[in-house]
Amino acid sequence: MPYSPIGKSIQVLDTPALLVDLDKMENNIQKMAARCRDSGLHWRPHAKGHKTPAIAHKQLRAGAIGITCAKLGEAEVLADAGISDILIANQVVGREKVARLVNLRRRADVMVAVDDPVHIRAISDAATDVGVNVRVLIEVDVGMKRCGVPPGDPTLALARQTHAAPGVVFAGIMGYEGHAMSLDDAAKEAACRKAVGELSKTRNLIEDAGLCVGIVSAGGTGTLAFTPDFPGITEIQAGGGIFMDTYYRDGLHVRGLEHALSVLTTVISRAAPDRAVADAGRKTTSSHPSLPEVKDRTDVVVTGLAAEHALLSLTNSDIEIGDKIQFISGYSDMTVFLHDQIYGTRNDRVEVVWDILARGKKQ
Repeated sequence: MPYSPIGKSIQVLDTPALLVDLDKMENNIQKMAARCRDSGLHWRPHAKGHKTPAIAHKQLRAGAIGITCAKLGEAEVLADAGISDILIANQVVGREKVARLVNLRRRADVMVAVDDPVHIRAISDAATDVGVNVRVLIEVDVGMKRCGVPPGDPTLALARQTHAAPGVVFAGIMGYEGHAMSLDDAAKEAACRKAVGELSKTRNLIEDAGLCVGIVSAGGTGTLAFTPDFPGITEIQAGGGIFMDTYYRDGLHVRGLEHALSVLTTVISRAAPDRAVADAGRKTTSSHPSLPEVKDRTDVVVTGLAAEHALLSLTNSDIEIGDKIQFISGYSDMTVFLHDQIYGTRNDRVEVVWDILARGKKQ
């Protein structure tokens, strides 16, 4: 019979190993769902951070109306796992990808972001060929200067083109106030207010022209404290906060959520009284934009990551070769995709092992 760690202490796991504290993650899920629900908004959390259908199903059971993906490949994995309502919050470009998109529509109610007539024509032609309708959200640039059509009349013009195209259903608009994420609270609140205001005005303009804007989607974990409070949006995409990490805490000033994701690592060298090395480097956890942090210890500090090594600074520490310690993730989005499996734990025992099924789905 194959070996299973389920029911065993995390201390028996080989390292490095990716762990999620199920109690903390589930509490974070409930808090994020409640934040949206109490604001009268739907929750469509991003799955690009966890890439794991089992976790997406937990979010849906907590009240999410659907799931957001960054990539078409992620959406295919979620659809195969029985998830129907999926937003790809990105532009899908190229004959092969658009063919996959319209065929995915046969088994899921997939929705996709667009910001150019080129996207509309390609989806329309492909969808018409296979006899499906694909919902689209027009992405509006609300200040981040990444993807998106300018708010106001340019968005209205694209909405009209979308509405007129066969095989395409104009479902609404979306924006991402990512430029506000790292600001201090006062500046962040003002930036969120302005971004949501641009979406709201654009929605009104489109509806005044006779088109229905059913969805106005926005929001990330870094702005969850403010974005839901402003009128005009219908749903929030924030998802990464279910794991939390040192970047969300220190770089984006997120509060009220617990650190659920960690990497179990083993001390492999103690070459000096003030220095040790563990077996979790950049191929295991992210150092950008924030280093991981040693869980529940003040005598051990991560000072840097090499490819396969974590450099540890020690202060009056009794740590020894062979000891296992946990790193709180520096940035969960850039950590999870480095692993094949995630160990769900409760009270430091393994309860479940999930394959990270959407790992590597970059296309």
